[in-house]
Amino acid sequence: MGSLVSFKNVIVISGNFPILTGLDFEAGPGEIVLVKGRNGAGKTSLLRAVAGLARITRGSANVLGVDIAANPADVRHRIGLLGHEGFLYEDLTASENVRFVLKATRSDPSKAEAAMASLGLTGRLGDLKVAKMSAGQRKKVALAALLAREPELWLLDEPHASLDSWTRGVLDATLNAKVSRGATVLLVSHESHHGSLVPTRTVEVGGGKIISDTHATKPVPLDPLAVAEQGSGNVA
Repeated sequence: MGSLVSFKNVIVISGNFPILTGLDFEAGPGEIVLVKGRNGAGKTSLLRAVAGLARITRGSANVLGVDIAANPADVRHRIGLLGHEGFLYEDLTASENVRFVLKATRSDPSKAEAAMASLGLTGRLGDLKVAKMSAGQRKKVALAALLAREPELWLLDEPHASLDSWTRGVLDATLNAKVSRGATVLLVSHESHHGSLVPTRTVEVGGGKIISDTHATKPVPLDPLAVAEQGSGNVA
């Protein structure tokens, strides 16, 4: 299968400052790509560019079969971006925010309730305005909107931050299930441990470019005979 994301020599400029400087990047169906790098390296800029939210000055940028340099809005309803800001309306309740996102992205509104329930956003919490929520609760609302939308491409910037262990587990299980059915996840994270969410590749960004791209190594199967001998104390 072809790439869902294909960037070649992509340049993005913010003001007079280049934030992506000739970046080459590919991601295919069923991948979990961990994006690493120092602060200011271009990790978040990469996610925003893939989402069509950063104007591409030069280069080839194809996402889900669409030239997003020319038509960035054409794929936004198929992409789920979770950033630091959350893209939530403070004066709306959790439920109203999720339903608004579904309507704006032409998604099925009937999936809102189940997505919210899966993250514990029921009863009083579902009717609470976002302005009165904690950071963790806001993150849950943003995640509920993504879960209900079921995007083909998940762009997650520090998704585990501010979440309790139970919610992290729900998120990881959901993403693993989506990836098994062909979805792709780009994950920016400073954490060394991501629970049950195991990257298939790790790319490092530096100076607005990909400076390393490493595929995960599969564990070598253990030799049952060798294990049995070690357990019995036998030494060859």
